[in-house]
Amino acid sequence: MISRIDKGALFMLLSALAAAFNGALTKLLTDDLSALEIVFFRSIVGMLFLLVMLKHTPTKLAGGKPFMLFLRGVLGFSAMILFFYTIATIPLGMAITLNETSPLFVSILAFFLLKERLSKRAILALFIGFAGVLLITKPIGLTLGYEYFLGVLGGFLAAAAYTTIKKIKHIYDARTIVLSFAITGAVLPLLLFFIAPYITPPESIAFLFTEFVMPSSSQTWLLILLIGIIATLSQWLLTKAYSLSQAGIIGIVSYTNIPFAIGFGYMLGDAFPDFWAFCGIGLIVLGGLLVKRG
Repeated sequence: MISRIDKGALFMLLSALAAAFNGALTKLLTDDLSALEIVFFRSIVGMLFLLVMLKHTPTKLAGGKPFMLFLRGVLGFSAMILFFYTIATIPLGMAITLNETSPLFVSILAFFLLKERLSKRAILALFIGFAGVLLITKPIGLTLGYEYFLGVLGGFLAAAAYTTIKKIKHIYDARTIVLSFAITGAVLPLLLFFIAPYITPPESIAFLFTEFVMPSSSQTWLLILLIGIIATLSQWLLTKAYSLSQAGIIGIVSYTNIPFAIGFGYMLGDAFPDFWAFCGIGLIVLGGLLVKRG
């Protein structure tokens, strides 16, 4: 009979597999849609799902900090657009690994903004994790390529979004917090789609100002639907995992999304990571695990 710990680890393993598969589907979808369009459609799917949930079981929390809720939405949208852009431009395994730098940034932001303690173990973890980033991006010369820089920036913005959640999790229902993210992820792309034809942005941020093109193929619509469903499934599995096992155990298993992503990326034509990249992945995982243990 499977123990509660084993069940939690199994749910986390399935969540990691679903998240990596979702990344692979997103990479496929970037052949037909821009990163901004993918964010828009994924947010619409999530928003509809959450509205149904809230209508079925209304929230009982009063709220009271709308600015923080809006800020969480903006930060979440910014992190997602950068994550999807890096998925489109660099190997899938590397994009997901750089996104996993968020626990390192959470500890830094919590220290400065929430006045949480930063232990010696956490400081060591930061050095280890960011050394891994350097190895992934370029082991000789310590030059950070632009797409890789955006991947790290996405991890930072995801961490900032998580930090805002700590400020409002006691006054807003979790579904309301996620809904703010989904609504922002639908409204901001609409604004960017509207102004895109009237401006000529620098090439470095042109991916934020793409013109909207309605998908025409059934395959594209199927991928959009699958991404929405699998993202929801991954979050449900993640929630179940943390409810059945210790956070430390789940944290370790959560990093299996990296080898899953490398495998899916390789099947999609990505180059297999070299020795330095694997060393960098290992250091980021080690840093993340250390910082989660405090």
